[in-house]
Order: sequence, then C-alpha cells, then structure tokens
Amino acid sequence: MSSIRLFILSSFATHGEMHGHQVRAQAEQEYVHLWTDISVGSVYGAIKRLVGEGLLEEVRSERDGNRPARQIYAITAAGRDVLAELRHRGLRDIWVKFDPFDLALTRVDPDTLTELPEVLSERLAAVRDLLEQTKRVNADALEHVSVSEKWALSHTEYRLRAEVSWLEDLIDAAPGIVADEQSGAKPTRG
Repeated sequence: MSSIRLFILSSFATHGEMHGHQVRAQAEQEYVHLWTDISVGSVYGAIKRLVGEGLLEEVRSERDGNRPARQIYAITAAGRDVLAELRHRGLRDIWVKFDPFDLALTRVDPDTLTELPEVLSERLAAVRDLLEQTKRVNADALEHVSVSEKWALSHTEYRLRAEVSWLEDLIDAAPGIVADEQSGAKPTRG
C-alpha cells in the first residue's frame, strides 16, 4: 500500500487538473506529514512515476508571468481504477510494522543484562516525551484539518499511549526476564 499514491490520485480525483506545486501545497495545508508516511518533498517524483504508469497524464503546460512553465496533470481512467483499489485496501488492510526493539529485547547482551530495567525506563521516558510532543504538534494542526484528518492525527497518539502502557507492563516484568536470561534455561521448541 502506497500512501503517496493514494494521496496524489485522490487529490486529482477530488480537485481536478493541477500542477505539482498545487499538490505539494495541498499536502502541506493538510499536514499529511503528521499522520502519514508521506514526505511533502517526494510529491514531484511520485507524480512523474504515476505519469509513467499511465495513472496520471499531462494535459497542458501553463506559464504564469515570467515564471517557468508548469505541467498540468489529470487523473486517467486507469488512475481512477487504481485509486478505487487503494481506497478499498487502505480501509481494510491491517498494517502492523514489527519494531526492531522486540528482536533486541530477545537478544540482550548477557554482560549488560542487569541494565535492562534502566534501559526500559529510559525508553519509556522517551516514548512519553514523544507522546507529549505529538499531542502539542497535533493540537496546533487541529484547527486546520477536517474531522477525518483529526481522527487520523489522533491515531498516532493512541498508538503511543498503547506503547506507554505496554512498556510499563514490560518494566514490571523486567526482573523476571533478567532472572530467566541469567538462568540460561532454554524454552522447548517443537
């Protein structure tokens, strides 16, 4: 699932013909960098790729005063078909990204094993800081976004709160993890 493809194709489907700068400005105005994996600077390259795939087409070139000419694009019928599929999958597919932390937790250095509770506490403090920072940034954006975008913004906050809760439980379990690792006991694998 490509967030930038969904964003760009839906922008053209909603707003009609545009040039790349208009799409980039829309991304900035909608604060998509706060609630998606879209880098606003990647819009131009993505538009070129979508043209290459036949999902967007060049419809004309416009010049405003002495500025360089701008290429105007429109979504194609194939682009609308792909957009329908992206919308469908985007709402139905479940995305869980594995965190490298989980692997590191299962491969702790035996020489620093006793430091695990302290390391987990530091991580918890960092996640709490990130949650507070996210809340502040989101609060500044709330007056500029739609109702659905407010919910999208809040999704990261919900995930960070879940991470805080999980880390609190993990810290409580840390002495047992340390004891288990120090014992050298190996689980029976079937």
